[in-house]
Formats: sequence, structure tokens, C-alpha cells
Amino acid sequence: MTERLLALETHRQRGTVFVEPQVVAEVLFNEIQASPQYESGLALRFARISRLREDKKPEEANTIQTMRRLFEEQSEHKGQYGGDEPA
Repeated sequence: MTERLLALETHRQRGTVFVEPQVVAEVLFNEIQASPQYESGLALRFARISRLREDKKPEEANTIQTMRRLFEEQSEHKGQYGGDEPA
């Protein structure tokens, strides 16, 4: 995967490698959290690539707007499933 992405590299900036958007990956995560470290203000907790989606084009991938909506929905439901409530 590293070789594939490095072949698509356009530039680097302070430890970030930017690539041509040609690879679509399905990413699993436990939750979305606020993060001042990233320009989006969000980070995926325990993110991992599930599989590459050769059947999808980059323009079909989810956007940061989708992630913001999911973050808001997650915030509305937090604690309702028993995991965050004190025993």
C-alpha cells in the first residue's frame, strides 16, 4: 500500500504526504472525536482499513461533511448504549 500511495504522491508538507485521489478504502473506526491537530477538527478513533474499494471511484467516497454529520449524530446518542454511563 505504501508503494502504491507513494507512486501517487504530489507533494509533502510537515510530515503529511499528499497523493492523487485514486484509491478508495473502506475504513472502520470506533468513534469520531474532536481533534485540534487536524485541519478538519476531527479524528477517527482506532481507525483501520477494512478493504480497498476497487468498485468505487474517488468522487463516490464520503466527504468531510459526511464525517461532521456522523460526529453530530454520535454526540446526540453518546451514553445511550450503556457504555458511557457510570455503574
